[in-house]
Amino acid sequence: MPHLPPDLPGDLTVLGLETSCDETAASVVRLKASGAVEVLSSVVGSQIAAHAPYGGVVPEIAARAHVESIDGIAAEAMRAAGVSYGDLSGVAATAGPGLVGGVMVGLAFGKAVALARGLPLVAVNHLEGHAVSARLAADIPYPFLLLLVSGGHCQLLAVEGVGQCRRLGSTIDDAAGEAFDKIAKTLGLPYPGGPALEKLAATGDPAGYTLPRALLGREGYDFSFSGLKTAAARLAEGVTTETERANLAAAVQAAIARQLSERTEKAMDAYARAREGQPLRFVVAGGVAANGAVRAALTRIATERGFSFDAPPLAYCTDNAAMIALAGAERLARGMTDRLDAPARPRWPLDAEAAAANPTHLAGRKGAKA
Repeated sequence: MPHLPPDLPGDLTVLGLETSCDETAASVVRLKASGAVEVLSSVVGSQIAAHAPYGGVVPEIAARAHVESIDGIAAEAMRAAGVSYGDLSGVAATAGPGLVGGVMVGLAFGKAVALARGLPLVAVNHLEGHAVSARLAADIPYPFLLLLVSGGHCQLLAVEGVGQCRRLGSTIDDAAGEAFDKIAKTLGLPYPGGPALEKLAATGDPAGYTLPRALLGREGYDFSFSGLKTAAARLAEGVTTETERANLAAAVQAAIARQLSERTEKAMDAYARAREGQPLRFVVAGGVAANGAVRAALTRIATERGFSFDAPPLAYCTDNAAMIALAGAERLARGMTDRLDAPARPRWPLDAEAAAANPTHLAGRKGAKA
């Protein structure tokens, strides 16, 4: 059972709410005075069927679905946890980054609960939720090196403590999960594309196609997947057999895993040099952390460099409210709460200072959310 430092003000029971994209989720998590973390319930309402005809998430459809289901999902989470609103210590809701229409739904619901019950509100950064997600099921003390890799995000972060994340590198264009999904679509695979591509890749030969390797020789720890996405889309136009299709899927998966491991490898070396003689911990989180090839590649380099390796259980890799509840509970334990006028944010970098000093995307340009 995972633990935090034993300096908490007593057991904290927190309702978490997550509506940043296409999952309506609620969870009740108890952070005990001993530091033990207990997930009392985790309910996720998927919108896959609603978005599948469009091959991707439609923001307006997502927001309307959140409005229709948030109260029922939250009630189900409370019932499954066996608690009442009077048992709660606080409410944590995703306040960004994400599709702002959806973020507003969960945040407004959380504010309503907090106001009606006189509870403290914690407006949680969705990325911070992913950062602590592995701590839902494992004892992972701070600090640690984090690779956060999902459909909208791809970042390397030094996580020093609660609310203390320093960005080391980020994607300069597309996220790895986006590359998985878009390439899967060009291969005619069903939505969501990432898991479908992984399944197809299991039958293919990654040596069947040669794909570009981005940022070779570039200093720093940034990522880039737009060139890979374009090259794979062009190759997909010439695919005529199921064998070729499987080979291309395998080559794409191998290329993404390779870039993630190569850039992370560099960050690990620098991180270890700066912390000579200290325990070295590595965590990968986010939806892409569920990919077997990616996990295998990252596990190998972590072992080679003397890092422990942790990833969330598969249920907590994709968007969920348990991670939001835990992030909220950790903040609540330290008196870090928010006012009821906390805004919903479509973009919200974990390391605001690094984002301002070295933005990965200029204003008005499409790109990763943080």
